[in-house]
Amino acid sequence: MVEFWSANSELIIYVLVVIGAVLLLLASTKLLYKWLIKKTLKKYPNEKPTTIKLVKRVLNTLWVILGVAALSFVFISEDKYAVAAKNFEKIVYVGFVLVFTIIGSSVVDTLFGRVIKKTIASDGDPTSYKFLRYLSVFGVYFFGAILATLAFPALRGVAQTALGGAGILALVLGVASQEALANIIGGIFIISFKPFRVGDVIKISDTLVGSVTDITLRHTVIQNYQNKMIVIPNAIINKEKVTNYDLEEKKICQWIEIGISYDSDIDLAKSIMKEECENHPNIFDNRTNQDIGNGVPLVIVRVIDLGDSSVTIRAWAWAWDYASAFVMKCELYESIKKRFDAEGVEIPFPHRTLVFKDKQMETFKNSYSAKE
Repeated sequence: MVEFWSANSELIIYVLVVIGAVLLLLASTKLLYKWLIKKTLKKYPNEKPTTIKLVKRVLNTLWVILGVAALSFVFISEDKYAVAAKNFEKIVYVGFVLVFTIIGSSVVDTLFGRVIKKTIASDGDPTSYKFLRYLSVFGVYFFGAILATLAFPALRGVAQTALGGAGILALVLGVASQEALANIIGGIFIISFKPFRVGDVIKISDTLVGSVTDITLRHTVIQNYQNKMIVIPNAIINKEKVTNYDLEEKKICQWIEIGISYDSDIDLAKSIMKEECENHPNIFDNRTNQDIGNGVPLVIVRVIDLGDSSVTIRAWAWAWDYASAFVMKCELYESIKKRFDAEGVEIPFPHRTLVFKDKQMETFKNSYSAKE
């Protein structure tokens, strides 16, 4: 045992020093983690310190990998020390680039998050800040990835080209797919021209109506009235016809259309529809003082079509926003139907008159008699 110790004393001391250093680094990381968590929760109790936890895990993994790499020198020959030393330096470099990239992206994300909260609290528009947050975080990770590639000689030329002015755009155009690039450009167009903003109620189709909750580099998120999140790529939503119910003015004119039979009293039906609309709590008076002075009614009701089996009557009823207009429409259809039933106004079923030629009628009668 003494002979083994004397022959390998330097080796054993090296191994113990490496293990001790790794344990010391792990312990230091744990103490620093606890201190940062305490300070963060004290200053920002509503924020979750997820980034600090992630950095702790990355550092712990890095210390263990470096420890294993350092111990590998024990098992290799001296002629391979130079190669092993270079690999060790690469691990250190890439590891710290990863740590600083995570920290940098977290700082950017946190700063934009606080600005967004202040903007929302002051009834401002957070759309631009949200998009810039995603763009900035993407930029930090992109820059970190470029720095990491500098550690590898085969990729160093690409990284240096990307860091050189116009090379960044060339690299993005070369690596990114056409669809991904179209989505990013679509997002930039949405933020620049603002056809809608975060919080606006928009309509893409008859079945897709909801509130915009987020606009990212890739897609726009819409929360519909079933509380489902609809994710639409920016490139697609830029091609659609979008109805924005919150752009400029929120008030909306809701059409209430009902068909009555030709035998029913049109004046009575118009009077019922007008009364029900004017008595609804969500009705909004959109008349100017001049309109009121000229006797323009609060709700205008007119016959708009003479159909095959019904007379279509439309009432123009205003509400202060889309949600109120939708509720008003549903409730008015119910209340008007009940009034029509009570006062004898008929809502007819569709009628069709079938005309048969003589030969067709004879064929029909013969086939019917054969079945009997």
